[in-house]
Amino acid sequence: MHTTEIILGLLTAVAALAWLASRLRVPYPILLVLGGLGLSFVPHLPRIELNPEHVFLLFLPPILYYAATQTSWRDFRANLRPITLLAVGLVLFCTVAVAYAAHQLVPGLSWASAFVLGAIISPPDAVAATAILQRLRVPRRVLTVLEGESLINDATALVTYQFAVAAAVTGAFSPAGAMLKFVVAGGGGVIFGLLVGIVVVWVRPRIRDSAVENVVALLIPYIAYLPADRAGLSGVLAVVTCGIYLSRRIGRITTAQVRLRTFAVWEAFIFLLNGVVFILIGLQISRIWKDLSPSWLWYATVISIVAILARMAWVFPAAYVPRWIVPGLRQRDPVPAFSFIFLIAWTQMRGVVSLAAALALPLTMPRGDRDLILFITFGVILITLVGQGVTLPAMIRALKLDVGPDETEDEEVTARYLAALAAIERLDALGAANGDAAAMLQRLRATYDDRLSYYSRLMNPDGHDLLTCETGEQAIHQAIAAQRDMLLRLRDQGTIGDDVLRLVEQELDHEESTIR
Repeated sequence: MHTTEIILGLLTAVAALAWLASRLRVPYPILLVLGGLGLSFVPHLPRIELNPEHVFLLFLPPILYYAATQTSWRDFRANLRPITLLAVGLVLFCTVAVAYAAHQLVPGLSWASAFVLGAIISPPDAVAATAILQRLRVPRRVLTVLEGESLINDATALVTYQFAVAAAVTGAFSPAGAMLKFVVAGGGGVIFGLLVGIVVVWVRPRIRDSAVENVVALLIPYIAYLPADRAGLSGVLAVVTCGIYLSRRIGRITTAQVRLRTFAVWEAFIFLLNGVVFILIGLQISRIWKDLSPSWLWYATVISIVAILARMAWVFPAAYVPRWIVPGLRQRDPVPAFSFIFLIAWTQMRGVVSLAAALALPLTMPRGDRDLILFITFGVILITLVGQGVTLPAMIRALKLDVGPDETEDEEVTARYLAALAAIERLDALGAANGDAAAMLQRLRATYDDRLSYYSRLMNPDGHDLLTCETGEQAIHQAIAAQRDMLLRLRDQGTIGDDVLRLVEQELDHEESTIR
């Protein structure tokens, strides 16, 4: 079977499993991982050998970059303390706990290989978690903390992973040197990602061809990742920093048509990448399955339990101890309800990052250790993703979470009201050069007056008081531009989050794209 046929077969399998997941109303990551496992039993399945050096470069940068561009910086910054405790402290704690358990459990497993395994399975995956949680009614802060954790924990885990792999291959390891490199790699990655973002902000408005601009948009995560990684910096943090930086400026440096096209391309691209990674692990397992020892199933089960308990053991003290030590923190941010903390602790599905890290293990590692780590990684993903993912709906119902008011809805109404008000102010400042333009101005003014009245009623249901163009097309552009300017100001002031900005701005992009 030729490579082309294999690739087309993988993409077809991803599409079919995703369709089946939607029909069964099952989150697609769960069905994809089960589908990958099923593929391992297909007789005469072609053997696919991936170059480990290419796995991170091909899969991780775009996945992390897209997640960063969808992150609300305001919410991320507001929850930086719990995110950091989970993304740095918990990852290191889980790595050590899993490494110790694996070294004690598996005869002959070196400490270096044990730490490689710990680093691989320590970071939970936001793609899997949010794909499940977004279908359920949970507090918004839970999603914010989990998504924010996934952006940073990948960097912590992968830097630890690189040191552990080097130790497993060379047999040399220096704790002091590793700590210094950890700090340099993290800080350098953030700085490099910021520099790439600044350059992109300067370059993109100067690209006149929309097709070229879309290609550049797809290359950005690789441009941020590859040089940073080759320089010994954290390519993950470079990509995440660049993505967050650009997400706050994309409305000012691109047109509505480009944003709509790019968003559609990115959505399909990321979905295919996630799906292909899950399928590939099944194909890799088919090679290991022939030499499977019954004890490996036991190892995977025990390591999964250790990883789950390690998160439980960290999350609760991390929620209570800082507030006991710092009274001011307790006043500013009271202790969340037990159900809130338990949901954070329970939601720890492993996914794409762990798969990519396992697939990227150097072939120069001891063959038995590499196959064992790959199998245990798949076992942990299967147990956490399927086991915990399937039980989440029942768990949430049992916890009886107090979701509270949906602040996003209030922010959205505020954003739409003030955007319509900005459009009216811009229209009132325009003069009409002819009758057609005057008629368009009048129609637009009436349209935005209706919007203003509607959103003012939503903001205040009790009825209290609230707070020259040549063509009609120019008037429409001006009205939309005023709304976009207002949305950006509201975002910059912290009145609304990036998610609300993207929601309303996408509607403006669609409206503007229809103008001839």
